[in-house]
Amino acid sequence: MGTVVMYASVSVDGFVADEDDDPGPVFDWLTAGDVPLDDGGALTVSRSSYDYTRPYWDRIGATVVGRRVFDLTDGWGGVPPSGVAHVVVVTHRPPPDGWDPAAPFHFVDGVQAAVARAQELAGERVVEVAAGDVGGQALAAGLVDEVRMDVAPVVLGSGRRFFGTAGGPHLLEDPVEVLQGTRVLHLRYRVRR
Repeated sequence: MGTVVMYASVSVDGFVADEDDDPGPVFDWLTAGDVPLDDGGALTVSRSSYDYTRPYWDRIGATVVGRRVFDLTDGWGGVPPSGVAHVVVVTHRPPPDGWDPAAPFHFVDGVQAAVARAQELAGERVVEVAAGDVGGQALAAGLVDEVRMDVAPVVLGSGRRFFGTAGGPHLLEDPVEVLQGTRVLHLRYRVRR
């Protein structure tokens, strides 16, 4: 099985979005450079951010998100983001009415079942778990191998926490990588077992 990585951009005070689910300046680094990060060219980052982020994104086989993120993005129009092959949605509700069953989205009840399904779909590739409530649940359940954070130089003060409700202390190893980009500090940690 591939590595399970909890990932998101985050403010220096630990929030992925404000109270209204708006990431605002937390995502500014994604347009702060001149190197295209995606095929459409909407995301342009510094060379160091590209060299760190693009190879990681290319290794992702499946992403696990909560229903909140799925609904906020309108399911990305049925096309997984950043070239990911599959999205597993943790939800107690069925897919939206009119949802295309051929879209590579899988609706699963519970975070443990979602990570297991994502691992099946990803094979040896990375399983990414979106930070926030679902990521915190996965960390608390001992399912996360690594934490990646793109720390933006902004203080939100309140909002959606990176670690959601992780339920107590969880030790991480010393940073595996620390890399400065434009308007971002990229951090990568392994979870201590």
